[in-house]
Amino acid sequence: MTKKRSDRRIMLSLTTIVGLGFGAFVAVALGLVLALSISANFRNTFSLLNDKTILSTQALETQLRTHFASVENAIIGLKPYFDEGTIGIDTPERTLQDLSIALKSNKNITTLAVTGPDGRRLGIYRAPNGKLWRINSDAPPPGMTMKRLPQLGADSPATWGALVKHEVGLFANVSVPLVRDGQVIGMLTAATSMEALGRIVSQQDEGLDNTVFVLADGEQVILHSDADWLQTGGSIRDNLPASWQSLGDPVLAEMANEETLEEFQKAADLGIEVSFVKANNADYILMKAHLDGFSDKPWTVGQYFLSATVSREVRRLAGSMFVGLGALVVSVLIAFWMGRRVARPLKYLALQSKRVGTLSLNEVEPLPRSRVAEIDQVALAFNSMVEGLKAMNTYVPRSLFIKLMRLGGSSAADAREADLTVLFTDIVGFTALSEHLSAEETARLLNDHFAILVEAVEAEDGTVDKFLGDGMLAFFGAPDARPDHAEAAIRTARRIAVALTESNRKAVAEGRPPMSLRIGIHSGPAVVGNVGALDRWNYTVVGDTVNAAERLQTLGKEVPDNPEVTILASAATVARLPGERHHRAVGAHHLRGRSGPIEVYWLDPFGSPELEAAEPVQAPGTAAE
Repeated sequence: MTKKRSDRRIMLSLTTIVGLGFGAFVAVALGLVLALSISANFRNTFSLLNDKTILSTQALETQLRTHFASVENAIIGLKPYFDEGTIGIDTPERTLQDLSIALKSNKNITTLAVTGPDGRRLGIYRAPNGKLWRINSDAPPPGMTMKRLPQLGADSPATWGALVKHEVGLFANVSVPLVRDGQVIGMLTAATSMEALGRIVSQQDEGLDNTVFVLADGEQVILHSDADWLQTGGSIRDNLPASWQSLGDPVLAEMANEETLEEFQKAADLGIEVSFVKANNADYILMKAHLDGFSDKPWTVGQYFLSATVSREVRRLAGSMFVGLGALVVSVLIAFWMGRRVARPLKYLALQSKRVGTLSLNEVEPLPRSRVAEIDQVALAFNSMVEGLKAMNTYVPRSLFIKLMRLGGSSAADAREADLTVLFTDIVGFTALSEHLSAEETARLLNDHFAILVEAVEAEDGTVDKFLGDGMLAFFGAPDARPDHAEAAIRTARRIAVALTESNRKAVAEGRPPMSLRIGIHSGPAVVGNVGALDRWNYTVVGDTVNAAERLQTLGKEVPDNPEVTILASAATVARLPGERHHRAVGAHHLRGRSGPIEVYWLDPFGSPELEAAEPVQAPGTAAE
């Protein structure tokens, strides 16, 4: 016994393929590019980039401004309490307690003191070890040994004084006037040590090849990130503060000979000077920006770095960029290849779906199986759907199906009353004709005949309702509403006549009997839409208009000489044919099931309503009413 070959397939999830495949390659590419770029940029590549220059300089400036602003805001916040008399020099214990609280809440303040009109001071000083000392004398506390006090008026804002050098350090100070009844009664002063600013400057130093500095009073170097050991060698810790010419830093000493670098125009537009300096047989890049408002003279914040780092970092950055670019290209090519592989079945599905959308079901090709689980499921479901549509399309006219799909399905199929033209056909003597035919021959004869009828109806955008034995019911004006439905029905009848004549000619040539046809046409209101119950619905047309068309077709039996095609239409239809000339009234007739007579017209099967000058056509005969 032959063992059946297993048809089991290895299925992979589409999300797994796309997620892992695309994600991995793109992640590797972007990861390499980003990692190498970030690594290179953080190794001083900011020196060649305007944006990095601006960010680093402005970051230092922002931190200094934030530090000084916190000191200034502290005394501005305390000033109202002195002005209102809540606290004051006349209540020393309360004042010292409040100043102590204020000092503890702001780590940037080293000394906080109030000076009375007699020169007496009350204040708090924070020692380097964090201990708070009270000041209650006329001796100036640390940070306030100014040669002269700022001259403040009642309306003076917070005013920064000159830098003060004290045995415990270097201090910047800011004062506000204390005012009562419009008179200055004293001054509140806060001092901040440069030690805290030194930490800020050190944090901005990005490596051995970078040095950050701050100049006060135009030329005094007060902060230096490499004070302990310069890039050029040696220590200047004990020299601070000092003029940049005499400090001992060879790079700063050459600032008088600096050359502006035009490549940094964007930084220059924002007030950042970038220049070139040569010192100790080495080249340096120098950046400076002015800082106003926190001393009696503007400060300068700046940094310099060895220019050799530029070329080194550029080479490193270029190398990383080429590596990242190569990885990116490879990843894109692989992702593109995978995308095409995954999308190929979907592209084929789209093509076949387009054919399904037009109900060209005979042109639809089955979708192949796939190893991708989701695509394989779609292929199986699609193929089953197509088979189901083919089976349904066998019983539902294709033209009707397309119209209902275009118009929205259920809403378009709701039963409603519409003005329509109904066309009814019937083969003359079909019973006698089929007596000598087998079942297969009879079915083939009807199928060929109905193909002629359906083609003619669909050519005029009509709707085939149903086949009744050897007859056909069709209507015009639904589901698509159209004002010329009567003209379309007449054109359809004449198309049928021409096609039937050609079919009969071939039949006679092949020794088969010819066929005659009666057609009845009537226009009027009718109910069209879904009619039925439960799951057995039929899109059809019902009403007196349908019955009248069927009776007109039956009335064609009374036309003598058994013409090849007989077309009888009601006056209601003919009245809607303004260009029709090939017709003749055959009188009023009583149709079965109707209470009154109806005017009937015979139409020439081969006439043309467009021929205005055509001669009237004589009817082959009429039956007595």
